Amino acid sequence: MEIKDKSSVIFGNQIDKKTIKQGLKSKKKFMKKYGDDTNKEYCLSTEVIPSLEFINTKNLVLSDKPMEFPKNALVVGNIRMGFGHYRISIAIASCAKALGYEPYWFDLASFDATGSAMIREQNDLYSLASKISQKSHLFNHFIWEPLNSEGFRQITYNSKDQKNAELLAPLYHNLPKDVPFVATHVWPSQGAIHAGLTHVVNAIPDNWPMALHLSEGAIHCVQTPFAYLGYKMLNGMGKKPLQGIPETDLYEVGHYVDHELVANIENDVKNRVKRIKNGEPIRILMSVGGAGAGAKYFLQIIQHLLPLVKEKKVALFLNLGDHLDMYEYLKKHIKDFDDGLHKFFDDYAKLNEFVETMDKEVIEGTYIFYHKNIFEAVYSTNLLMRHVEMLITKPSELAFYPVLKVMMRHIGGHEVYGAVHAQEIGDSTFECPDKKSMNEMLDRLINDKDLLIHLNEQIIKLKEQGIYNGGYEAVKLAVKGR
Repeated sequence: MEIKDKSSVIFGNQIDKKTIKQGLKSKKKFMKKYGDDTNKEYCLSTEVIPSLEFINTKNLVLSDKPMEFPKNALVVGNIRMGFGHYRISIAIASCAKALGYEPYWFDLASFDATGSAMIREQNDLYSLASKISQKSHLFNHFIWEPLNSEGFRQITYNSKDQKNAELLAPLYHNLPKDVPFVATHVWPSQGAIHAGLTHVVNAIPDNWPMALHLSEGAIHCVQTPFAYLGYKMLNGMGKKPLQGIPETDLYEVGHYVDHELVANIENDVKNRVKRIKNGEPIRILMSVGGAGAGAKYFLQIIQHLLPLVKEKKVALFLNLGDHLDMYEYLKKHIKDFDDGLHKFFDDYAKLNEFVETMDKEVIEGTYIFYHKNIFEAVYSTNLLMRHVEMLITKPSELAFYPVLKVMMRHIGGHEVYGAVHAQEIGDSTFECPDKKSMNEMLDRLINDKDLLIHLNEQIIKLKEQGIYNGGYEAVKLAVKGR
């Protein structure tokens, strides 16, 4: 497989020889550590993803012989890094299914291959650093925040990433060159371009423009006007002004949101407003991120809300994702936490049955959810968010979803502008960085029904503007190609 160099010149900007040399050294390091499979011809087959059968999404796995893809196939390239890229991938697959395409799940970190091992190593480091940043103020201030906001922003970082991404190309051997391909992380996009695919969309997840997300040769999609301007100029990504992304390679498409959520916005908001006016307990969902960071802050919020649950002012839903250790942490620090607790542990069928009743009944108490399966852990938040009045979350990928967000403090500087965007369009609060500001915000929303109704009804206005249509638009661009 012939791989064209993408690390020496990026969108017409020449990269210095030192950086190019560092990128080559990094690639050779991974090859030495995990093997050289450059000339290996990987073949694929499919397996069912039970929790995603409703959108007919099949998982691509390694096989002894190549598979044939149908004419209406669309591949969603992703990696597991926290929950965010999986969540966006499900949204893209959902929109693809709604538009008549057959989505295939292509997780580059899941294979027994050199490129996959490289991704897993870097993901482990990222998750570890995320957790350390929540425990060490000095680490967060001097290392993690600057790296996420400025280190990943530099075009030299992209140059090194592009060289490493060449290791991913063999995994694409079985994919048709013209298959529509939507990547929800830059590495699958870069790998697809290196492998010669022609209909590649790079769905950029964050609102803070960083060269980390560049994949020259792909169609770049962003969710906001702020991100569009930043990428159009490659603003702040070099020591001097850079040539930007050409108009034909960059599109502002709106938020990446599942078809099931977008199609039901009006009805879901109507039900929320009805519950609020009827004086039912305000339903609040809290979602633990995929890295499992921020346990102490999570605990403080729950401690503030539990007395309100007893007063029947609040019904609390705690989605732990796949972090059962968070449940043990809460039991340790909250006296009698288990008393009256409604548990949904590794029972996805039970969760779905419960969700079906949520719009029909008055719900009281505290509910906790845990799923070992990654797909169930991610999508359970989607199932629940349709039936709650607000979601407490950090400003990651969930900042763009059609539910009222109460923003926790960010983890990593790249998340800051997700919170800024959400509060400016009106379906979110501003970021609440500490216990005091979070408690004040929650008390105001719980007790001020007019404000709570206003913020929820804003979601309908945003839908009418097409704000939540990014998933559909990304699919259309991939099908059309460059």
